[in-house]
Amino acid sequence: MPASTLPVVALTLGDPSGIGAELIARLLAKPEAAQQANLVLIGDPWLWEQGQRIAGVQVATTTLANLAAARARADSQLPAFVAVDTLASSDVVWGQVGVAGGRSVLQILNQCMDAALAGDIDAICFAPLNKQAMKMGGLRHEDELHHFAEYLGVTGYFCEFNTLGNLWTSRISSHVPLRDVASYLSQERIAQAAELIYNALRASGMAAPKVAIAGFNPHNGDGGTCGREEIDTIGPAVAALQARDWPSEAPFHGPFPADTIFLKAQAGEYQAIVTMYHDQGQIAIKLLGFSRGVTVQGGLPIPITTPAHGTAYDIAGHGKANVEATWQAFLIACRMGAAHHGVTPGPAATAA
Repeated sequence: MPASTLPVVALTLGDPSGIGAELIARLLAKPEAAQQANLVLIGDPWLWEQGQRIAGVQVATTTLANLAAARARADSQLPAFVAVDTLASSDVVWGQVGVAGGRSVLQILNQCMDAALAGDIDAICFAPLNKQAMKMGGLRHEDELHHFAEYLGVTGYFCEFNTLGNLWTSRISSHVPLRDVASYLSQERIAQAAELIYNALRASGMAAPKVAIAGFNPHNGDGGTCGREEIDTIGPAVAALQARDWPSEAPFHGPFPADTIFLKAQAGEYQAIVTMYHDQGQIAIKLLGFSRGVTVQGGLPIPITTPAHGTAYDIAGHGKANVEATWQAFLIACRMGAAHHGVTPGPAATAA
């Protein structure tokens, strides 16, 4: 029989002390999940069994020796499972940061990236991680995105996207002290962040996205009386973007005051916002829909997504995890994975 034509999407269980395994169990228990992609889950068997038990579900899977075997399988109606041995259950304490958990997360993500570099998978969707645990376990970067970029050999611009339905955000600076943000502002970085999110939205299936660029200072600088970044840097960057040829008409606009820009997006005028620093976008996105937010790792050679919330240590093991954000992250990974490899996406699905 011919191999499946669906994109190959790798799933991971996330930090073992958190709600990740429960979330993936709830995700794969949905009958429509396997219709979206050729799914391959990689993780420790005891953790996967524990996640199913906590979620109160049982998920039938087929066993594969490695991620490389996923694309060749003819029948992808069942998720595939690749078993690894990265840590013992005795190494994990619910709701606590642990070095063994961080090391396990890194090991599994690296295996996924090896498969991506080999062309064996088309996208990765990972359950929530804990940066402190990962740093204890060997992460040398400020966050997982910078680790991905180095591991995958990225030399161009990259940044996180945070999404909520049809609204996406990118940012010029990310996990850096607020006092350092101004030093990150440049016309080049603004143009790169804007172009990156525009292209990502098109890859996710949006034909003609419109992108708004946020200002940096209160009231957009009040004509230079409250800061000149809008005049000297952000405005010229937007003008330069507008002067270029794009597949859709006038996709970039701004700068707009940061305290009203999300009202424009909420009204449907824009599908993406480029913010200047982390909380400028994150506070708005999480207020608009914390349980549905998704983080997309932008600028990498393969789509990588995750729910925007964290490991929820306070409810780990209690069977209370909400799968909606993980489901949305999974759907984006499937759509972008299909575009990445030029294969057929599964039937459209939206609801969690």
